[in-house]
Amino acid sequence: MDFRIKQFQQLLNALQKKSYVFQTFAEFIHSPKSKAIVLRHDVDKLPVNSLRFARIQAEMGVKGSYYFRAVPQSWVDNIIKEIADLGHEVGYHYETMDTSKGNVDKAWDEFKHHLDKLRELVDVKTICMHGSPRSKFDNKAIWKKYDYRTLDIIGEPYYDVNFDKVFYLTDTGRRWDGWKTSVRDKVSQQEKWVKQGLVFHSTNDIIKAVEENSFPDQVMFTVHPQRWHDKRIPWFKELVMQNIKNQIKKILIIRK
Repeated sequence: MDFRIKQFQQLLNALQKKSYVFQTFAEFIHSPKSKAIVLRHDVDKLPVNSLRFARIQAEMGVKGSYYFRAVPQSWVDNIIKEIADLGHEVGYHYETMDTSKGNVDKAWDEFKHHLDKLRELVDVKTICMHGSPRSKFDNKAIWKKYDYRTLDIIGEPYYDVNFDKVFYLTDTGRRWDGWKTSVRDKVSQQEKWVKQGLVFHSTNDIIKAVEENSFPDQVMFTVHPQRWHDKRIPWFKELVMQNIKNQIKKILIIRK
């Protein structure tokens, strides 16, 4: 059974034993370590799960970056502040091209408003887009006209990470090779990595590569904590729902 919280802990333990340094995204931008792990957490929903991840990581001496959407199913003030107090980075998971229905000027105003509200709670230096696979709008399109750096934002993963040097893994689709059913959470280097044999389906596949010293030195993980459960009922519910979503996303990809 993959996607159990205990299994994610095993992955972190394996990485620690191989002397990887866990950096927040902001830290990695400022001073990337030669053997570094950036744990990016997209808090799409169930923020309590993200808080559990943050507490476990803090106990292990691991730092991560947590990105919150400006919607009730993600944004909870006390959880945001506690995660920051635990030593993790908090950022804004923006989706304003969706919410503005493609009106880029309105999207910019909404972006600034939500960023200001988040900064009333915690320090914010980085952002990342929300994929919104069912939307016809790409949230990154806002940056064709505006520049987030004017707001003292130093990084957005899809613009400020050199994926020729940094390997990227995401649990999109509730699998680590989920680019096959991903509408927007993907990078252009994926085809090159496949040719190199850098393909991992399960968490155990990653752990094995780490233990065998065949895992890349610089890696960004994108994790959706709502997908990870130790109790059987929520674990099974997430499995069924994600399988349905994957079929829908396959159709959306074909239509594109």
